[in-house]
Amino acid sequence: MHVAIPLYPRFTALDVVGPYTALAFAPGWKVTFVAGQPGPVTDDQGSLTLMATASYEEVPRPDVIVVPGGPGTVAAMNDTALTGWLAAAHEHTTWTASVCSGSFVLAAAGLLAGRRATSHWGWVEHLQGLGTEPVSERVVFDGKIVTAAGVSAGIDMGLELLARESGEGTAQAVQLAIEYDPRPPYDMKTLDGRRDEAMKLISID
Repeated sequence: MHVAIPLYPRFTALDVVGPYTALAFAPGWKVTFVAGQPGPVTDDQGSLTLMATASYEEVPRPDVIVVPGGPGTVAAMNDTALTGWLAAAHEHTTWTASVCSGSFVLAAAGLLAGRRATSHWGWVEHLQGLGTEPVSERVVFDGKIVTAAGVSAGIDMGLELLARESGEGTAQAVQLAIEYDPRPPYDMKTLDGRRDEAMKLISID
């Protein structure tokens, strides 16, 4: 399976690296970072740069697309080279996916109309204004569209894609290999008082 992950300025690193790691570890899976032009693309912290090794035109028919989110989402939604490629490539994909606010980029490409989709908890309800049914779940499958909630949910999504395409045994082996066994120090249900503070850390513009 050939996976294309589009990079755009101010992407969130784990949105990219989480699913990349889960999928790239699997036998028979290849991941290519793509952009309008090959070259370096810098994340939302301005301190991590990944290399897009191919242009959109060079990868017209990937089997899987994974669109990351990040503070650069609005600019990405208005990037016609990106949304045009997404719309055209989607016609041939097995799966078209997003992580976090990447679902808004899918919507901008016209791929989420009338579909169920998720995003980061801070923005998921805004999908409704784009003709999409917001769903507060960690990973949502609707046909061949797959959306993951905020940031770390991209790892879960990657493993679920592996299970569907390569079997649960492969997904389990990858999960064990990358030692994905989350045990966060805080229960999310106790953190409501930190919502405003959290949103300041991950604003979209």
